[in-house]
Amino acid sequence: MSQTIRRKGTTARKAAAAQGTQRKVRAAKARTGSALDMAMGWLPFTEAQLHRIFLVTILAGAAALVCVVASFAGLPGLAGHQMALVAGQTGFEVKRVEVRGVRNINQLRVYEKALAERDRAMPLVDLEGLRQDLLGLSWVKDARVSRQLPDTLVIDIVERAPHAVLRKADRFVLIDETGHELEAISRKDAGGRLIVSGPGAGQQVMALGTLLEAAPAIKPRVQEAEWIGNRRWNLTFRSGQVLALPEGERDSAGALVTFARLDGTNRLIGGKVTAFDMRAKDRIYLRVPEQDGQELALKAGSVPRTGGATEEQQ
Repeated sequence: MSQTIRRKGTTARKAAAAQGTQRKVRAAKARTGSALDMAMGWLPFTEAQLHRIFLVTILAGAAALVCVVASFAGLPGLAGHQMALVAGQTGFEVKRVEVRGVRNINQLRVYEKALAERDRAMPLVDLEGLRQDLLGLSWVKDARVSRQLPDTLVIDIVERAPHAVLRKADRFVLIDETGHELEAISRKDAGGRLIVSGPGAGQQVMALGTLLEAAPAIKPRVQEAEWIGNRRWNLTFRSGQVLALPEGERDSAGALVTFARLDGTNRLIGGKVTAFDMRAKDRIYLRVPEQDGQELALKAGSVPRTGGATEEQQ
């Protein structure tokens, strides 16, 4: 014969105890939630950013595991590539390019080089390769390429400074202080800049700068410098007058200093003389229009005066 066993109902004491336990659990949860909210308030991240960080951490851990397994299998390159792809899938890929330091160069030339990296995972971007490509641009003296996570490539450009204009047979070319060619320009755009000409003149620009520094008062009045026979300079002043200097760095600098001193006391530049020839060590030969192409020979250290005519030096 079956027998049914009935349990006693919940007593008032047990019910009160259960309710007390539930209250304690709810209070503990409330305190924990408040503490977490306070901690989140201290962190410099939003909740969405924190979720993203957790996701990246988990994926990075998975990628690291793949890397370890692949390394043991003898495939470290594949592991690195896989890790880069994982980074790209989590948003670490090139979406923006920021170019800094550009003033004269055409920015589109820079972006053409950089945008080849568009949508590529950040770890796969060849920073040094991109830098070398940028150094191939005529205006770029130096460049630095860096990653700004999560999605920006930053390119800092150091431009070359335009210094003079090189006159070629068919065009004018802007050059820097080393003679490096920057870009072709029009004759109109060349106005106001020092113009150099003659075979090999571009390679002599630095030496010309040193020469002109020997006579600071003369330097801003020089409009053009012609490199003659790959050995010496003819200077043309803004007045149209021409000064022929001797060969050699020391002799040419000494002659220019002497000419500057004589110009300071006698105002040679802007006068009637059309050409000054200082190739002789102790004479200055002056060409005056009224003398029908003949030259007047004067002592280099004397005050210009009328003298006997001589034949032009070659």
